[in-house]
Amino acid sequence: MSIYDFSVKTMQGDKKSLSDYKGKTLLIVNTASKCGFTPQFEGLQNVYEQYQDQDFEILGFPCNQFNNQDPGNDEEISQFCERNYGVTFPMFSKVDVKGEDAHPLFEYLTTEEKGMLTKDIKWNFTKFLIDKNGKVVDRYAPQTKPENIVKDIDKAMQA
Repeated sequence: MSIYDFSVKTMQGDKKSLSDYKGKTLLIVNTASKCGFTPQFEGLQNVYEQYQDQDFEILGFPCNQFNNQDPGNDEEISQFCERNYGVTFPMFSKVDVKGEDAHPLFEYLTTEEKGMLTKDIKWNFTKFLIDKNGKVVDRYAPQTKPENIVKDIDKAMQA
């Protein structure tokens, strides 16, 4: 099994198979618009611009499970990200990343790469690095800034 076995919903409501990203290194992030870590959108966009021409993608998934920090609808979230941080990497429809209603993709990610004490995602901006074969390489805490992952991205892209 790999991430290529999953489909997600775009901000426009279309179904998107993650198999469309075969052969690319990915960084999957659960995001929020009203979080203390929201400024990481800037770092994510910078990393995306640095690597987007090298078979690399960042996939953002808004989540409202942590202190109601992303209450808007998909259109509002998309506009916020573009207007405030110039986000051009793919953002997908809001999902749950833990609990009974967790999206199957995040169930898979957290099973493949557990956190410090538990598999559950504890906050917004948890990041998962995925290799070109759709396998989870690493998981990063919300506090880990995108620019601090660059060496790992380089390594994953070379593998």
